[in-house]
Parts: sequence; C-alpha cells; structure tokens
Amino acid sequence: MANDATNELKVRLDKWLWAARLTKTRALARDLIQAGKVHYNGQKSKPGKIVEPGAAIRVPAGWDVKELIIQDVSEKRLPAKDAQLLYEETPESIAKREENQAARKSQSFHNPRPESRPDKKQRRELIKFKHQ
Repeated sequence: MANDATNELKVRLDKWLWAARLTKTRALARDLIQAGKVHYNGQKSKPGKIVEPGAAIRVPAGWDVKELIIQDVSEKRLPAKDAQLLYEETPESIAKREENQAARKSQSFHNPRPESRPDKKQRRELIKFKHQ
C-alpha cells in the first residue's frame, strides 16, 4: 500500500480523518478540527493541513482520546480493514483507554435499564413507594 504515489499524495487533515474512518463524514471531521479537538504533532491545526506519514495525531474517540501515528496517506475512504493500516495507535494510548474503560466499568454498579418491565404487583409497589 505504501508506494511513491501515495507518499507524494497531498491530503487534507479532514479528508484523511474521513478516509481512515475516524469520523463518519468530512463535515464532522472538519468540525472536530475547527473546535480544536484534533491535535496534529501536538498543536491545534486547520482542516486544510496537509498530512504526512510519521506525524502524531490526537483524535477524540467517544469517552477517550486516541493518540495515533500516521503510517500512510489516502484520500479515498477505504474498507475498515484497509483504513486501520493508515495509522497505528501508540501503546500508551491503548493502555490509557483500557484503564479508563476499566474505571468506567467499576463505577457502573447500578443498571439504568432493568431486564424486564415491572409486573402489576411491582408497579403498585412503585406507586406506593413514590407517594409515601
């Protein structure tokens, strides 16, 4: 996948984020960058920044932040397996995300969604409890 043609390819940061499947649309990628949530080599940048292999990027991913190293450049949106080859996540980032995930799991001791709806007797008890 890495050849002279892709190394000479000039791709905007927002387009690369979209092509690497880190955002669903280019518009979302552009909005993330303009909001200052994406850092390119440790600095906030603009959506038109040209990406280069070897650059470090910080991208929000749900509750966490992924720290990535660009391996290859593509301006076309690739299948998921091929898109993962465009970047490599740093070991520190992986460890931090797993640590945060474990902390979130340990914090969630109550279930906001019950397994089933309450039956008639349980509903009566809930109503009685609420109106005490």
